[in-house]
Amino acid sequence: MIFKRVGESRPYPEHGYVQKQWAAIAPQQVRLDELVTTKRTLDLEALLEEDSTFYGDLFAHVVSYDGEFYLEDGLHRALRAALQQRQTMHARVLELA
Repeated sequence: MIFKRVGESRPYPEHGYVQKQWAAIAPQQVRLDELVTTKRTLDLEALLEEDSTFYGDLFAHVVSYDGEFYLEDGLHRALRAALQQRQTMHARVLELA
């Protein structure tokens, strides 16, 4: 099992963070098996793209809410880490109350 659970929505309240605010959060390591996805599908092109960070953040975005870690952005990065047999990845984690 790669992820804790595969979800299809964001069960946490809207946080309104934009890229600049995410960039202010220091990355930390998160375990893949503790993540709950917020998307059921992946754009295969994003997974296979050599430089998938050209227009986005280098790190995945994770929202910590109600004791769970939700992978909001960066599903392709998480799957790439799993394919490389890594159990962790670096992500920016936003704590929501």
